[in-house]
Amino acid sequence: MQRLSTPFGCETPEHPTAVKEMPRSAPRKRLLRGVAVAGSLALTALAVPSSFAATSGSAQARAQASAPRGAHAVDAEDAALDFDSAAYTTVTVTVDGQPMNVRWYKEICYVAHPVEAAAQQPGGFGNTTISNTACGYQAMNVFVPESAFGDQRAPIYFAVNNSGWMASYIKASVTGGASYSSATSNVGAALKAGYVFVDVANRSRGLLGADGTNPGKAPAAVVDAKAAVRYLRLNDATMPGSAERIVINGTSGGGALVSILGASGNSAEYDPYLAEIGAAGIDAKGRSTLRDDVFAVNAYCPITDLGNADKAYEWLYNILDTRADTGQNPSPEDAAAIAAQFPAYEKSLGLRNPDGSKLTAANMIDTIRKEVVRSAETYLKADPANTIPALGATFDLQSGGGFPGGTPTTKSYVNDWIDVDTATRTVRSVDMKKYLAFVVAQATLKTTPAFDAVGVNGNTTSGTETNLFGPVDQKYMNYTEYSWDHNDVPGDGSGIDDTGLTWDQYTAKRTTTVDDQIHLIDPMDFIGTGADTAANWYVRAGTRDRDTSFIVSINLDRALEADQQVKDVDYRLAWNQPHAGNYDVPEAMAWIAKVVRKAGDPLGANHR
Repeated sequence: MQRLSTPFGCETPEHPTAVKEMPRSAPRKRLLRGVAVAGSLALTALAVPSSFAATSGSAQARAQASAPRGAHAVDAEDAALDFDSAAYTTVTVTVDGQPMNVRWYKEICYVAHPVEAAAQQPGGFGNTTISNTACGYQAMNVFVPESAFGDQRAPIYFAVNNSGWMASYIKASVTGGASYSSATSNVGAALKAGYVFVDVANRSRGLLGADGTNPGKAPAAVVDAKAAVRYLRLNDATMPGSAERIVINGTSGGGALVSILGASGNSAEYDPYLAEIGAAGIDAKGRSTLRDDVFAVNAYCPITDLGNADKAYEWLYNILDTRADTGQNPSPEDAAAIAAQFPAYEKSLGLRNPDGSKLTAANMIDTIRKEVVRSAETYLKADPANTIPALGATFDLQSGGGFPGGTPTTKSYVNDWIDVDTATRTVRSVDMKKYLAFVVAQATLKTTPAFDAVGVNGNTTSGTETNLFGPVDQKYMNYTEYSWDHNDVPGDGSGIDDTGLTWDQYTAKRTTTVDDQIHLIDPMDFIGTGADTAANWYVRAGTRDRDTSFIVSINLDRALEADQQVKDVDYRLAWNQPHAGNYDVPEAMAWIAKVVRKAGDPLGANHR
């Protein structure tokens, strides 16, 4: 359901932006601590040849055209980021059975001072050797279908390829000789629609720098994505497509990345970080002369609001005893303590449901139930052939096969939780206790804590997002109060045991940066503030997704609905989908086409 009328109001006129007084994950919002904070990325500064200054005129002119009002002159190093319109290879692909020529602009480095990566990168299946150590994590592949060769108005489909907030090495989604279906492939659908398709690499957790540090710590992924947007704006006049019609797409950690990118447009808080990597549109004094807002966001199952995600997860899977009933509660005291923090957090957001009621812990289960009902009924009404098993019948679900060598398997699960009237194609009832048990029967619940588990109760092997935070020379740092106060691994540099400080005491120090890191990757801290949040949002999370709490995407939707800048929010729990993305290509692409059409000519006088 699309709710395009006046957004529902928040409890307050706008979301507060992480100030010290608010009970939020980021207790302080500050313009970043200058060079000391930006320098924590340990970026490798490369000398800019003096010859760049002599050839910078075209870059400066293009950048100035996209600059905010009152912007200063563009720094000469932007000339290093000039787009070479002749530097392409033509490949031929087939889309829906029809051949198509595509120009491939290969591995464009979108920053002037990229961070050098180690040739051997650690990974879940052993070390991976990368060939582009100089800029393989800060580059983009640009694919231009023949219909867009000379089109300055075509939308740009900007795809990030992260999962779990992991670093994303440069990828080529389009390969010569490949065949694509526009019904199932977002790549094929974008090319067929005449969109410029861009694969964007970025630093993030797990990246090993050439100097042995970890240069992907937050907010590196967001900074890189913003730098890529700025590159497109700098070169808008010479590149096919329109930088005023950038549609960003991502799933899971990528869904979170596009959410914060879409929420935080043009926020000056990122400028010191952008300056360090030589992003386009940052002048010699560190001032921004280009915009990095985007037109539309296409986010699937976003793993976001990490500073509060543990609270939402434990509350959801403990409030109806899901962990206990399914034998998945190895740390009941931890789970209960973390869950107890959720009601106050939810209340602090001041969000409202579509009916105008306050969204609180007291009505959250019923809110989720209504979203599940809406999902099921939307599915049933979309096609007469769509059916939902009767009570007592089975869901036959395929899983597995996603890992190298994996084989998909089909398992059956008894439907004991949703009752559908087949005549009216409506839902009679949903048993939420049994529904949550159904969700977790298909995939074991995450650890407790779910997202910040490293260092807690001696855990040093968890793959949670803990290593996204902390200084670049430290493997990980706890970023939530509970995990910080319960860290018991000596010598890891995190927690009371090593610092002698509680979370509140530690984050009160002006030299602390972990709270800035949390804040700078959280869209909830920017929606409804002075940032230029994207006007158009398409957000999906599956009804079988146990990778994060359903609460996270619901909160994102309600916050977006309350932001007066946002014109179109198309949010839904996707029926019978797990933690996945791009499973609804025709629907998503139709939505993109609609919002592009409504926005009008991007080269017109009122294109924004």
